[in-house]
Amino acid sequence: MEIFYQPHIDPEIESLIERIHPPRVCIENDSCINCSVVKVDSANKNGILLDMVQVLTDLDLNISRSYISSDGGWFMDVFHVTDQAGKKLTDQNLMLHIQKALCAPRSRGQGNPEVCNEPKSQQNVPKENTALEITGMDRPGLLSEISAVLADLGCHVTSAMAWTHNDRAACIIYVEDAIKPGPINDPTRLARVEEQLETVVEAHRGKGERKSVRLTTFAAGRTHPERRLHQLMYADRDYESCRACHGDSSGEHKKGCDGTHVSVSKCEDKGYWVVQVRSRDRPKLLFDTVCVLTDMQYVVFHAAISSKKSIADQEYFIRHKGSNSTLDNNGEREKLILCLISAIERRVSHVRHVTPTTKGSRVDIRTENRMGLLSNITRVFRENGLSISRVEFGTDGEKAVGTFFVTDSSGEEVNPSIAELVRQVCGGTVVIDHKSPHRVAPSIKVEKESKIEAEAEPRVSLGSMLWSQLERLSSNFGPIKS
Repeated sequence: MEIFYQPHIDPEIESLIERIHPPRVCIENDSCINCSVVKVDSANKNGILLDMVQVLTDLDLNISRSYISSDGGWFMDVFHVTDQAGKKLTDQNLMLHIQKALCAPRSRGQGNPEVCNEPKSQQNVPKENTALEITGMDRPGLLSEISAVLADLGCHVTSAMAWTHNDRAACIIYVEDAIKPGPINDPTRLARVEEQLETVVEAHRGKGERKSVRLTTFAAGRTHPERRLHQLMYADRDYESCRACHGDSSGEHKKGCDGTHVSVSKCEDKGYWVVQVRSRDRPKLLFDTVCVLTDMQYVVFHAAISSKKSIADQEYFIRHKGSNSTLDNNGEREKLILCLISAIERRVSHVRHVTPTTKGSRVDIRTENRMGLLSNITRVFRENGLSISRVEFGTDGEKAVGTFFVTDSSGEEVNPSIAELVRQVCGGTVVIDHKSPHRVAPSIKVEKESKIEAEAEPRVSLGSMLWSQLERLSSNFGPIKS
């Protein structure tokens, strides 16, 4: 990941405009038939778009449409959202929480204990833990072997997230001392843990194969874990094995084509680069896309996002923080395209050597939290020939909660008896979902305002719609009082 050095700016001076014009957040249910509209009006700041999207996705809200404008010193964003049931937001406590959370990223230096912008599985991780970041070649049983080593070394897993994509695997595991809760600070013990994990990751590794094992102690939540997984897989260059799905010049998502279409072109008049993305719609799609743009040092000045049926269209007007001539290079444009495709695929990636028709399952567990639990669960999957493609594991009070996305290498549906086998080793509740777990269910779409528009809507550039939409929506913002 490239590192860009910025000149030092006094935080008090940097936040002056923010203090004079604090963020305004408005949530209303009148302007749209079946979704709530969240409007954010604020002084612009680096990374603010990702902050806003992260807040909404961590609350499990579906974003079906969005209009973004941040040219100059002001930021204005409009999100059309629904809850997980596809309904408008009516809970006043939730709406108040959203308002506080959307303002919180602007004041992180002051801290805000009332707002937690982390996935639910990460919210009960102790403030300081030993964190393990591991990347390498994916293979069946890898997570089982890693968790078994940690259990043997007296490391209690408090939280874990893992993704696989293009034969690569990345995971973040938080551990603490099994005897004395808290971070493991003994350098000798840490060195032994790192050595043992490197041995596991290197097993069956080809000559010159990339791998990384990193241990550190830091405050949990400093970097959003899902964003960190994107960064780890980017650093591991998983995008190099991607193939761009080249459609026709209009970028149409061809019938029967399940790929992600990305195009990058230059807007000569304004000096922007225009990135157009068309893909299958799903929750957290906007978050994943904005993550890669932000981490590749691209600034989003304007954007329009919408979805129709199961297809999502995203259009971004961007510039590079370092040099706007970066994308003049064909290689850099191709790299951006492949990185965007990778970011979209990672969350729904199938395990290696498994065809798109493979029937996978989602296994949800909830049981008493105890030492070696993750090792026991993943061992059951490994011994029954199941591969794990994605994991979210954490705690909820005294309970351990986890979601495991597993597939059978033979292509058959996962045997329902696996639930009983897992229950025997962990107790508690175990539920299996066979309904296309690797393809996250599409978010609820916003209904067209008129039947005429729904019957025949010509495909036009989202950018051409952006200005009129922003002008209409911005009229609902009142003047900011100093």
